[in-house]
Amino acid sequence: MSGHSKWSTIKHKKAAQDAKRGKAFDRLNKEIMVAARVGGADPDSNPRLRTAIAKARQLNMPSDNIKRAIQKGLGELPGQQIEEVTYEGYGPAGVAVFVEAMTDNKNRTVGEIRHVFSKHGGNLAASGSVSYLFRRRGMFVIEQGDEEAILAATLDAGVEDVYSEDGNVVVLCDVSSFSDVEDALAKANIKTTVAELSMIPTTKVELEESDARKVLRLIEALEENEDVQNVYANFEMSDAVLAAVG
Repeated sequence: MSGHSKWSTIKHKKAAQDAKRGKAFDRLNKEIMVAARVGGADPDSNPRLRTAIAKARQLNMPSDNIKRAIQKGLGELPGQQIEEVTYEGYGPAGVAVFVEAMTDNKNRTVGEIRHVFSKHGGNLAASGSVSYLFRRRGMFVIEQGDEEAILAATLDAGVEDVYSEDGNVVVLCDVSSFSDVEDALAKANIKTTVAELSMIPTTKVELEESDARKVLRLIEALEENEDVQNVYANFEMSDAVLAAVG
């Protein structure tokens, strides 16, 4: 999985910047609304909602905002009808890009996403074109953790992979095991810096510096769209390239 957690590091640094501009709050509001609508209002039985609420609290979102988002998702308060949509495409160097969005106007959003791909040397493709290159999995990142201790703590919970990268320990599991692994880490008093359901690439494209810059510009432009929740891509970079573009 070399390269994925490096990209996660870049992505989560950007998430901190987004929070300052209020974008993170807007995205989490949508995620909480949809998670509540799809899986119900009880975080204990709705892992997606539980994860969204945890992220919201990490960003100090007021409890009243979280409560209102849940109520809007359940239809208890008036609000926009938000739909989940995904887009698939290719970026520079043939990098596969998978975009998750939430919108109240699919026609507007698809036009904007297509324009971003075209402007940055990519193209929007048909549904199913790149999704097969990714697998949805639970992902946890622990800073400066002990790999063996983390594996021991999560083995019975259904963990699939534990490895070290760039001073962090990355834990991967099946979506169905996410809550169990999360609980096992908490029980062992192991704190995570990332805990999310992610699209993990099954094959990756190694990028040189020039293509890496182009791909990152495409991803950054996609993430600037107000309807985009997450962007995943199947690229990796060497440490030298990462240092040059980071």
